[in-house]
Order: sequence, then structure tokens, then C-alpha cells
Amino acid sequence: MSTAASTPNQRRERSAVQTVALVVGIVFLLVGVAGFIPGLTTDMSGMDMAGHTSDSMLMGLFQVSVLHNIVHLLFGIAGVLFSRTARAARNYLVWGGVIYLVLWIYGLIVGNDDRAANFVPLNTADNWLHLFLGVGMLLLGLLLPRAVAGSARGTRAQAR
Repeated sequence: MSTAASTPNQRRERSAVQTVALVVGIVFLLVGVAGFIPGLTTDMSGMDMAGHTSDSMLMGLFQVSVLHNIVHLLFGIAGVLFSRTARAARNYLVWGGVIYLVLWIYGLIVGNDDRAANFVPLNTADNWLHLFLGVGMLLLGLLLPRAVAGSARGTRAQAR
């Protein structure tokens, strides 16, 4: 029986962009799970399926709902899956960053008033986090090398 990681030559190394996409994915998974844990999330009985009326707060700061937590879990799964190749990892970070910047703009426009358009529970802390995530993911996706350090074949070989 042979395993893929049994020898150094067979072991697949990750590029920086793949490692970062994996870490970001894992963080999103942890945040998604934390949104369902009493103590980490306050007022669990006030958690709505979706919408701006959810009273639940992750770490007492970030307004969450069941849908919001599921989106975090899906973003996490995507990060883990897309970290398998450098090209997919880059796309995950860049397009994920774009999505979070759009969500930041959406939060600024809609605000946290009782509007029908606010189907995602967002508060000021969420908006600042979405800006930070959007800029961070976008920059990491654009600036991190896709090649494995010390790779003789370079970015093209690792982009598959």
C-alpha cells in the first residue's frame, strides 16, 4: 500500500496563495460553527433564519443569523476546496474579496435600519469587517506568488 505523502518526492507542496486560501477557508469554517455555539454567540434564542431582525451576536459584536452562519460555512468549504490548486486559490481570494467589498457597499447603502432590503443581518462591526476582509483577500490573491517556493518550473506548473 502506498500513500501520496510517503516520500518527499511524492508529497505535494503548496504555494503561498494555496496556503493562505486554506487558512482563510478554515477561519471561515470556524466562524460559521462559532455562530451556532452559545457563549460565543449571544442571544441564541433571538437568532432568525435570515434578516436584519436577528438579535444574535457573534462574540457580542457581529450580528448573525442562521443564513449568515451557513454562508460562512460555505465560504469556508470553498476555501478548503479551492486551495487544492494555485489558480483556484487565487480566484477564491480575489473573487471572495470582491464579494466582501460588494457586501461592504451593500451594508453602507442599506444600513441596519428596518428595511426589507436588509436581508442579511449587518451592523457597523460587520461592515468594517467586510471592508477589511474584502481588501485583505483581494490583495492577498493578487500579490501572493502562485509558485511553490524553490520550484524550478515556476508559476505555470503550479497554476494547474
